Amino acid sequence: MTRGGARSRAVQAGPGRQRPAAEAAPTRPGTATPSGAVAGGDPVAAAWTEYLAAARQLDGVRRDAATAAGEQARSVQAAREELTAVRARLASQETRLRERGVPPISLVPTPPELTEAARSMAGGPAAVLTALRAARGRADAADAALTARGLPRLAAWPARPRNLLVYGPLALLVPLVQVALFVATGSGAATVVALLLGLPMPAVAFAAGWLGVGRLFPPPEGGRVDRTARLGALVCLVPAVLASAGLLLAMLAG
Repeated sequence: MTRGGARSRAVQAGPGRQRPAAEAAPTRPGTATPSGAVAGGDPVAAAWTEYLAAARQLDGVRRDAATAAGEQARSVQAAREELTAVRARLASQETRLRERGVPPISLVPTPPELTEAARSMAGGPAAVLTALRAARGRADAADAALTARGLPRLAAWPARPRNLLVYGPLALLVPLVQVALFVATGSGAATVVALLLGLPMPAVAFAAGWLGVGRLFPPPEGGRVDRTARLGALVCLVPAVLASAGLLLAMLAG
């Protein structure tokens, strides 16, 4: 027996003999096993997790698309309604302007105006709706100027100073008449009668001012007149009270 063969048998028979190559090399995580499974994790669970993440992402995209489509549909519907209203307003204004002698060529938009309008509406339904609302505002201003009955500048004033021009003269009319009668006749029967008749006149002046504001400054189509009722009542009441109190004191002193 040779020396090499004895050493080989000793190695195979000893307690510390070497393991086969398959047993000696431990399987690393992530390497493929003979059965095809991924070591260190369940491939079915990993695939299910990826599927759920993709499903959630797809659902989010679907929800965002549905929200955007709904908003666009609402903008389109609102733009159609606004366009109908603006067309009706413009048709009415065109008829009234022609009745006042405005030449038809002046009522047709120029090419630069058409280009600017098309540029302002190039951003989709939302931009179209914004442009139509701006056009409706300009139509309201034009209606206010057309229906001012010769008072276009006053119609553009703020409501309080504009209405004060109506309530003020009516509120001062009766007190001035009462003072003129007192100066002319003294504390006589005519002054007493004028004083008694002047007591309900603030309400009459307020009612006349209310109607006058509506007649002189009518609202645009579909709007309401801002009559500033509290201001009108105060303006009509204060002069009458002061004049009546002054006349009463003068009569008692006389």
